[in-house]
Amino acid sequence: MLSRLFRSCAPTSRCIRQFSGSCERSLPAQIIDGKRIAGDVLKEIREETDEWIAQGNRAPQLTVVLVGEDPASSVYVKNKAKAASKAGITSTTITKPATISEKELLAIVDDLNQDPNVDGILVQLPVPPHMDERTICDSVIPEKDVDGFNMVNIGRLCLDLPSVIPATPYGIWELIKRSGIDLFGKNAVVCGRSKNVGMPIATLMNADGAHASGMGMDATVTLCHRYTPPEQLNRFVKSADIIVIACGVPNLIGGDMVKEGVAVIDVGINRVKDEKTGKFKLVGDVNYEEVSQKASYITPVPGGVGPMTVAMLMKNTMEAAKRNIQRQAQAASSSS
Repeated sequence: MLSRLFRSCAPTSRCIRQFSGSCERSLPAQIIDGKRIAGDVLKEIREETDEWIAQGNRAPQLTVVLVGEDPASSVYVKNKAKAASKAGITSTTITKPATISEKELLAIVDDLNQDPNVDGILVQLPVPPHMDERTICDSVIPEKDVDGFNMVNIGRLCLDLPSVIPATPYGIWELIKRSGIDLFGKNAVVCGRSKNVGMPIATLMNADGAHASGMGMDATVTLCHRYTPPEQLNRFVKSADIIVIACGVPNLIGGDMVKEGVAVIDVGINRVKDEKTGKFKLVGDVNYEEVSQKASYITPVPGGVGPMTVAMLMKNTMEAAKRNIQRQAQAASSSS
């Protein structure tokens, strides 16, 4: 049943499957405006939710569980609530103290799993250290797992089956698709192997575009990480037609490390002190000033991948609402 639910709600767009020609650059880098594209995505979702409601359905319902008072997590949750409002999605936040036990948190998630009026569930990470993150992620049933962190969804992604894609990799995929960047047969380098970003986007970029998910990009992917020797990292990056970097190291990739015409997706968000002004600013993992002189496409920080993460979370919630209705209809049919 899970396969049928995901297949019927899988994205239908396909990445371009033809070579776009030379990677040589003749114009300045095109800035991939993630904020603008995220706004477009939210408008599209709003149109879809309006039509969904007009058909007699209730608005999609996203419930976020926030444990503790981590300032960054609180900001993320507020941003998700704002995006939900723009997308026509009802958002509810359940806030619990950091002292809550894992058993109590699992009970809350179980209640949400059973609630037919809840379509999407998100437990804001990180959770307190006395909890096992994997246990918490797997407690959300796959159909309502809008983060895409349940091991079933991770497994389906690895098998190139219709699945819930984690929001950040999904956002990267959408940026690449909407920018018209062709990856078919190209060299792609992913720097960072986190289970939430690096591994999933490497899997999507490597996957066969002809398979069931329809999201494969058919690239030749090299995955680098903290133990990749510097000389090897330089060699891999220099050969890349596209680089996705999510290491959390400011200015890790400089202009001398990349070739002309490379496309760069910078996921890093680092707070550093500006030597000229003495004020703190946000920068990515790429030296933007240097790399943008050689790149064909590049995402800025901030305003690149970040807004897309929230937008694609709303997309996942809309798809979860469709699955929830289908699941309830199938259950009613089976019992009659």
